[in-house]
Amino acid sequence: MKTQIVVVGGGAGGLHLVRLLGARLGRDDYDVILVERNHTHIWKPLLHEVATGSLDANLDEVGYRSHGHRWNYRFFYGSLENIDREAREVIIAPIQDEDGSELISRHRIRYDYLVLAFGGMSNDFGIQGVKDHCLFLDNREQADRFRQKLLNNCLRVSRSLEADPQTDSYVKVAIVGGGATGVELAAELFNAAAGLRHYGLEVFDEERLQVTLVEAGPRILPALPEGIASSARRELEALGVNVLASTQIACVTEEGLVTKDGNVIEADLKLWAAGVKGTDVVEHLQGFETTPARQIKVRPTLQTTLDDHIFAIGDCAFFKPEDAERPIPPRAQSAAQMAITAYQNIIAMITKKPLKPFIYRDYGSLVSLSRFSTVGSLMGNLVGGRMAVEGRIARFVYLSLYRKHLIGIHGLIKGVALILVGHVNQVVRPRLKLH
Repeated sequence: MKTQIVVVGGGAGGLHLVRLLGARLGRDDYDVILVERNHTHIWKPLLHEVATGSLDANLDEVGYRSHGHRWNYRFFYGSLENIDREAREVIIAPIQDEDGSELISRHRIRYDYLVLAFGGMSNDFGIQGVKDHCLFLDNREQADRFRQKLLNNCLRVSRSLEADPQTDSYVKVAIVGGGATGVELAAELFNAAAGLRHYGLEVFDEERLQVTLVEAGPRILPALPEGIASSARRELEALGVNVLASTQIACVTEEGLVTKDGNVIEADLKLWAAGVKGTDVVEHLQGFETTPARQIKVRPTLQTTLDDHIFAIGDCAFFKPEDAERPIPPRAQSAAQMAITAYQNIIAMITKKPLKPFIYRDYGSLVSLSRFSTVGSLMGNLVGGRMAVEGRIARFVYLSLYRKHLIGIHGLIKGVALILVGHVNQVVRPRLKLH
């Protein structure tokens, strides 16, 4: 019987991990299985570009089936429902068609080693109306939905302007969360709005866009040094973004955001990007230590605290090093680094060698303000401090992170080839995806 290694979740960490395992172990004596509820992968830090149409996800997404054929793993389409630890089986929820008919019934997949890498989701903190009235950017489907609603509202305003050029009509967007996602989306919106005039909306431009960025904390980008965060705020305000720090949301209605001091921020589109928590499935898992934010606690080896044969990596994992003030942050670079350690430790368990502790290397944080600017800090714990960067250097490093991701999931040769194809697409493809 083959040794089965099951990875649940095909994000930045899970996809990198199955490539490493498949390339190392092959198919003869081992069966590497990826369970994922989507058919394709898109790098999560790019979702804000997908949401505005600046990036055509069809060109950058990775099909799990073809990728699995190339790297010696099997892809199972489905969602994790539960884990039977005694039988060492994962339980996959039934899959239904659009009309509600059952395509695939509930089934089980045996595992010898299991890695949970199903990521996280935006944290609504239990605030009334968020689920009903806000959009999110946790996956490709949500990004596509935001883009369609954005285009519909831009079309509405454009038609109003054609009928009456003096009309007081705007597309109002409110973004809750001053982290990287919220800041990058706010800037990218103005880049997209400026390009719409070239694609059929001749009377529409960025002046008809009103964007409000709301942050509960005292400043945006709390993960970055205060000087860099201030620079980013100045860039956003120069574009026209209304940045509201130290502003807490009490509830969300169809008309807009209601702050705790009673003010109403009117918005046609409301995007929630505040905080990260584990997915709903964590509530149903038995035999795991979890946090109030529904993350699974792991040891330094990334094994779960109560089961040596189950690992957790990425946003769904909670790990706080002994000498650290905070847990490992929910970033793509964290997930990729965890994938490498999980891979090394699974191989160590198979070959009966000592396991290695996970050591997080903070390479800094970078935030892209679309084509307008890039800011951030580099080499966080490599030089004992941070080096602030802006402009072209920051933009180059920001793009390098995605290139590193491509090489991580595709290997060196195909990764470099895709990077070159990406440069060609920038020239030959339309600036915006409007469908």
